[in-house]
Amino acid sequence: METASGVDVLVAGGAAAGLCAAVAARRAGASVRLVEAAPRAFRGGNTRHARNFRIAHDGPAPWVPDTYGEDEFLADLLRVTEGDTDQALARLLIHASTGIAPWLADNGVRLQPLDSGVLPYSRRTVFLLGGGKAMTNALYATAAALGVTVSYGSELVGLRIGPDACAAEIAQDGTTEHVTAKTVVVATGGDQADPEALRAHFGEAAERIVVRGTPYATGRGLRLLHDAGASPMGETGRGHLVAVDARGPHVDGGIVTRITGIPYGIVVDRTGRRLADERADTRRTHYAQWGPRIAACPGQIAYLILDQEGLRRTAPTALPPVTAPTLAELARRLGIDPVALEATLGEFNEAALARQPATRPIRVTPFAAWPLLPGVTFTHVGIAVDGAMRVVMRDGSPAARVYAAGSIMAANVLRRGYLAGLGVTLAAVSGRIAGEKAARHAAD
Repeated sequence: METASGVDVLVAGGAAAGLCAAVAARRAGASVRLVEAAPRAFRGGNTRHARNFRIAHDGPAPWVPDTYGEDEFLADLLRVTEGDTDQALARLLIHASTGIAPWLADNGVRLQPLDSGVLPYSRRTVFLLGGGKAMTNALYATAAALGVTVSYGSELVGLRIGPDACAAEIAQDGTTEHVTAKTVVVATGGDQADPEALRAHFGEAAERIVVRGTPYATGRGLRLLHDAGASPMGETGRGHLVAVDARGPHVDGGIVTRITGIPYGIVVDRTGRRLADERADTRRTHYAQWGPRIAACPGQIAYLILDQEGLRRTAPTALPPVTAPTLAELARRLGIDPVALEATLGEFNEAALARQPATRPIRVTPFAAWPLLPGVTFTHVGIAVDGAMRVVMRDGSPAARVYAAGSIMAANVLRRGYLAGLGVTLAAVSGRIAGEKAARHAAD
């Protein structure tokens, strides 16, 4: 069955980027249709699992203390990307981040005030009151109140770009709807939930990589734009991989399965060999270094081994650790050679005692462990955009009437590495810009 309809701005994707685009376009006076591939209960993409976003600010605000200037923000981005970023576009997005917190608040998103003490002090990031799901619920409520039409279980499956309008095909419940849109914002996320795409990125290791976020990030939007002649951005084989509990769900486990206690123990593979120095980097982002290391292990499995002192210092986790009264029994329960594990821990403790008090030996029983797998948040591939979030075609020209926002354009500024809270920032900022520009173009 086929139907037809028309709209000023069609937004594909219902996470933070798409929602910000839809709200911004509607506030600019355009008629807006938002299509979300997920059913209503699972709407919101990876934003559902977020908890904060990064902003530049020149002084204290209701949600952040002190200062975090635009130059410092850029310096942090250049550090994690090793300079592999479009600096002009990065500066534009960083500058736009200075106004995104009050804009989100004006559109119903509740932000954690500084005096609430619910989550850690940060001068770099604003914490979402209620988390990412509360954020998406608030933006959906605002979009509905403004008159945005929302369709769930609806996927953009066809796109033809014309000089005066775009012809889109939307699949829903076995039917195909043909939509004529004056402009289109593609905010459908990355390709990390597509098994074939993961294999292209990570080879055989992909079979064991956990997808931390939405199962609906299949890369369909990326492929449609590629087929339409868009210029690709980023490099296959790169992604944001972190250490997650191997016992968690294979898809959509979110932040609660992330393991952050690595600096308080040792990490070994299934042969009992340590992977790297667990204390070389104890910053909050250390867990992201361990995802690729675990992906390179035999079977993509590793184990965090701690004693009671290390366990006491570790943040609570969704699933309790495996425990045992002796190291040999712990090795048996994990399937590690007990002799090899005893030797590895003995070497560690001997070195730790020689360096006291810099390093604490691991010996207070009972012992505890978490089995670890690599978990992918996103891959570093996408579509080239200009400063208006217009899709850039392979000949270098901006696409007529097509914009991109969120993860699908993030590789323009984030081709490797990660900064805490950056994903939601890029989504919200690029979505707002794309929505406003799309609405303006639709009115021309």
